[in-house]
Amino acid sequence: MAIVNSIFTWLMKKRIHQIELFMKYPHDVQLEWFHSLIDSAENTEWGKKYDYKSILTPQQFQERVPIQNYDTLKPYIERMLAGEQNILWPSDIKWFAKSSGTTSDRSKFIPVSAESLEECHFKGGKDMLSIYCNNRPNNQMFTGKGLVLGGSHQVNQLNEDCFYGDLSAVLIKNLPIWAEFYRTPNMAIALMDNYEIKMDKMAEATIHENVTSISGVPTWTIVLAKKVLELTGKSNLLEVWPNLEVYIHGAVNFTPYREQFKQLIPSNDMYYLETYNASEGFFGIQDQGDSDEMLLMLDYGIFYEFIPMENICDDNPKTLLLGEVQLNKNYAIVITTNGGLWRYMIGDTVQFTSLAPYRIKITGRTKHFINAFGEEVIIDNAEQALTKACCETGAEIKDYTAGPIYFHGKEAGGHEWLIEFDKQPSDFEKFIDVMDQTLRDINSDYDAKRFKDMALCRPKVHNVPPNTFYNWLKARNKLGGQHKVPRLANERKYVDDILEMLKSAAA
Repeated sequence: MAIVNSIFTWLMKKRIHQIELFMKYPHDVQLEWFHSLIDSAENTEWGKKYDYKSILTPQQFQERVPIQNYDTLKPYIERMLAGEQNILWPSDIKWFAKSSGTTSDRSKFIPVSAESLEECHFKGGKDMLSIYCNNRPNNQMFTGKGLVLGGSHQVNQLNEDCFYGDLSAVLIKNLPIWAEFYRTPNMAIALMDNYEIKMDKMAEATIHENVTSISGVPTWTIVLAKKVLELTGKSNLLEVWPNLEVYIHGAVNFTPYREQFKQLIPSNDMYYLETYNASEGFFGIQDQGDSDEMLLMLDYGIFYEFIPMENICDDNPKTLLLGEVQLNKNYAIVITTNGGLWRYMIGDTVQFTSLAPYRIKITGRTKHFINAFGEEVIIDNAEQALTKACCETGAEIKDYTAGPIYFHGKEAGGHEWLIEFDKQPSDFEKFIDVMDQTLRDINSDYDAKRFKDMALCRPKVHNVPPNTFYNWLKARNKLGGQHKVPRLANERKYVDDILEMLKSAAA
């Protein structure tokens, strides 16, 4: 296995030169992809509608094609689900990544072309390994197996030739046969729908394997880790998998989970690698071991545009190209892809932490914020405040959500938080005060509204019972896969729904 490991590591590192090229010539690479995408789709129904043959520049593209979201593309995608082809993209689309966050009760079916599989998702997976091998030349990752927490897989019954599932399931089903030898558990378990049974089966199937890497969302990884420790009677994961060396994660901010992982994997040599991989595409990889910024991957068949958040509510907001963005400003991402998504707003917001090369951090969602009183609290603010409060009170957070408390009579408004702790704070009231003060320190709009409680009162925080969010997601049939608890909402829908559930359970 050592020889195989050396060969894999060598192959992975060969890609580094190409990554360095797009880091050095980002605008040339993006322009090349722009022309490739436009040329490829000129004879599709969409390409003919907007006369792609006559589009010569990104500026013409911006002027002619409106910003899209899932609802505007949905009529086209529904026809593709029924088997029609050459609508948004020229090659046959037979796979769809089912994406359904808790922000919407509707499922989204994102088309996954053969090109987006190979040139984007799989390329991103390989680059992730390339970057790791480059940063850790003495790694032994390929001497063992990778534990992958996948989604669930179903066949789309509307058309026998079309398949859909969570993105991870689509990727697993399309991986080359040799990849199956390096991952655990087997596909039958990895793609189970019932997450409660799945966690038990995964723990049983993996405890005797030589696991060297783990890939998955932090929340479900912790659930699995606890099952493994319960089953084996061990005190940490290194006692079960002594050769475990890297954890690859994404989808949610890792900061609130970091302390729990240090306890589960008590090693200073453990490598943590964050990726930014969504159903719509693979966007970023943490390329430096000492920084949690992610390198924006520019040669994956994706052309990028960015909407400044102050323009997000405009009818057809002006977008900036990569060369026009500024550091530390919030932007909504707009993508054009080799899967047939054209000027598509994915709903994520980012800040650029570096412009040479282009590195980003995810700051939240375009719909996940609280701005009921002009306070403009985004997820990045919330995560910073909670991290500081945890640090000062020894707490560990499992999940949370928050929403506004509207003005009532002469009473000021406020924010209502539901927080589920893995480890309770030493002083709950101090936790609230530190969180509140940190929000005031980092967000001047919030601070102004909090002045003498005139517009915003001190946050109201509920210390909810264990498994509250798990039970809520389960009741909504949203366990596992792409489903996540909405962190912030500019309405009371989620807060009220969970409080009502708790009230009914207590009755």
